[in-house]
Amino acid sequence: MNFRHSLQKWLLRDPIRYHSVHADLVSSRSGLTLEQYLWKSVRISVVSGIIFAILGYIVSEFFAQEVRSGRGVYNVLNLQLPESLAFLSSPTVVVSVSVAVSFAFGAYIAYLLLLRLPHIEKNNRSIKINLTLHNAVAYMYAMRRGGAELMSIFYALSENAPIYGEVALEFRQITRDVDYFGSDMLTAMRHLSSTTPSAKLKDFLEDLLSVIESGGDLSEFLASRVRLYQEEARFEQKQFLTLLSMVAESYVTLFVAGPLFLIIIMVVMGMMGGSAVLQLSLVVYAIMPIGSFIFILLIDVVSGRAEKAERYTRVKELNTYSDVLREKKGGEEPLFDQLHMYDKVRTLTHYIRHPFESFVNDVNHTLYITVPIAILYIVLVLLNIPYYADPEIFMEVMNAHLVIALLIVLIPYAIFYEIWSHKVKGIQSMIPDFLERMAGINRVGLTIAQAIGIMVNTNLGLLSYEIRRIKRDMDWGANFSEALMRFEQRISTASIARTVTLITKASEMTGQIGEVLAIAASDAKMSETLKKERLAEMFIYTAIVYLSFFVFLFVVAVLSTQFLPVLAHIGTAGISGSGPLSGLGSVPVKSFDRLLYHACLIQALFSGLIAGQMGEASLAAGVKHSCVLLIIALVVFTFFIAVYPDRPGIHG
Repeated sequence: MNFRHSLQKWLLRDPIRYHSVHADLVSSRSGLTLEQYLWKSVRISVVSGIIFAILGYIVSEFFAQEVRSGRGVYNVLNLQLPESLAFLSSPTVVVSVSVAVSFAFGAYIAYLLLLRLPHIEKNNRSIKINLTLHNAVAYMYAMRRGGAELMSIFYALSENAPIYGEVALEFRQITRDVDYFGSDMLTAMRHLSSTTPSAKLKDFLEDLLSVIESGGDLSEFLASRVRLYQEEARFEQKQFLTLLSMVAESYVTLFVAGPLFLIIIMVVMGMMGGSAVLQLSLVVYAIMPIGSFIFILLIDVVSGRAEKAERYTRVKELNTYSDVLREKKGGEEPLFDQLHMYDKVRTLTHYIRHPFESFVNDVNHTLYITVPIAILYIVLVLLNIPYYADPEIFMEVMNAHLVIALLIVLIPYAIFYEIWSHKVKGIQSMIPDFLERMAGINRVGLTIAQAIGIMVNTNLGLLSYEIRRIKRDMDWGANFSEALMRFEQRISTASIARTVTLITKASEMTGQIGEVLAIAASDAKMSETLKKERLAEMFIYTAIVYLSFFVFLFVVAVLSTQFLPVLAHIGTAGISGSGPLSGLGSVPVKSFDRLLYHACLIQALFSGLIAGQMGEASLAAGVKHSCVLLIIALVVFTFFIAVYPDRPGIHG
């Protein structure tokens, strides 16, 4: 403890030095004080230094062994130590210095990165806050139109954090300061304005404070901010698409054209009988998948997609006299027990009766069926194929079966996801029209319930069925808010959840919500417009991903059908002498053929996922692209390349 206290005093002797770190910790809501975080950083840095020291010892000891064995190490810089410092060339001294330098380097780099980490987390929170700020402001406007006080609005918004995400958690800071720290509302708002990581939220709070202190119209201010943020969203979308275009072009250059260039070089180097197989394996099994995975993470970060909205239900269970024996009576009481038992087994029976509906509602359920089938398929294949002493022949036989097993898993997943996606897109595309019509009906004096009754007879595509279900729920005794929440649970998307929350809260405050419905309609229309613009802009890059894969596949096919057969023929005939082609007799042609095939499969899988991530902001949407590209690669290699007549000794 004394050591920790001394270390903290040493670290904090210059408070200004760590002022930015402290501000980032507060903005990122890390829950740590500056002293706690610095102490944690020092401990992690020491561990990192130890790891680097171990690596330094291993590397330096390897070279030291070379020196001790008499082989020596080539002096690249041709440095000569004076005789007075000759002892520094001792292997023991070199190893000790290397360990010390490695420890210092590892600890220093880790410490710098840890000091930077709060700033990164702060920026991530800023992106998430900006994503849903316009939705939160629309929610505040809906409550204000109903006559709610501003503090009540903050309480209601903070309680809807599962719906509105990080921006609701930010407003929760205001309620915390008021409830636990004794601050008044204006002081709490100023404190949030000074600590929030979002510049947009800071500007909003400062303008809101000005309106409150000047006695302005809050409803008019909130309405103007909703319209302003909707207009800004289109400009931000253009900036984002420009960045996404650059990322897409970088991917095609680095991890489609780049690996293809390396593959050609490695195959040519294989003629020299070197270690080209090992290097090509590193490219195919490490560089290509790891690089593609990094690009998927990069696209996910720059997209700043909103988290999936969740709604929690608080259930209270009456547990009075639970330990008292009860006398069973006739009448309706046994029927309630049967109803309780039915509720327990209803989910299972519904899943058994309607499995496809369950797959559409949650596409991950398909994995419970397809993964065991794929494993069973591989097991049956392994039990029925003959034994091969050559592992390359075994892999050649298993390649197609492994791809088929993968497709058994991916194709149903892609099909049911597309069914669900088509349903959701059809409903979301009609939401703006639905809200506009509801607003018009409400403005003429009809209630929301009466408006729903009128909307049942309108044609709104896939949404019409859901409107009829809402009307049916209300006919069976549910109020408007409950019926809308059930609709939200059936669709289960973030945009629908925010729209439903906005409308239900407004309807609870007042019956005249025509203006709120118009705002919600405008917001929904803007979201749909932005989605369509993104899909249109990214379609060209999806096409580029397909074209680049076809080029990749064509080049690999040429290498497999034109180049590798020549190597196989020359290797069989043998080349005498000591020239540059003397190693051709040992060229592992089958290994090259396998690596080229696997390179196409890996490229197909990840290119499809990245196409979906760019075009529709979802990896699941990219599964269909991966399936198409995998099937193309499988067909080309199985039915065209494998049976090519001039390939003796490769597939025979």
